Amino acid sequence: MSGATRDNPEYAVPQGVLGLLGPVDKPAPGTLPLRGDLAHIALAGTHLAAHYVIPQVRAAGKAGAGLRLGPRDDAEVFTTLAPASRFELLDVAGEWVWGGPGPQGPSGWCRASELAPAEA
Repeated sequence: MSGATRDNPEYAVPQGVLGLLGPVDKPAPGTLPLRGDLAHIALAGTHLAAHYVIPQVRAAGKAGAGLRLGPRDDAEVFTTLAPASRFELLDVAGEWVWGGPGPQGPSGWCRASELAPAEA
């Protein structure tokens, strides 16, 4: 993800060997910020993903941000984040971004234009 920095003091790369001690129930889509290909760094010790991401902290825009399970206009909005609420951006795919308010979820896709402008 271009423009992301690793100096977010809230989340650090875990130290030591990471591993799971046994099976973990797969969370329902839209709950935890976890996909098969990537997950929020805070989930590194509890859930398996190919890559872990330190989020870029943003905010929902003036009209809020509608989270969807897929990056498409025809995907149903399952929850809406309030205007100016925290959004931890984990992935960018064109005009769509994936993330949520934090590692506890929910997580989903919204248009990048639904977020407040990034602070320089």
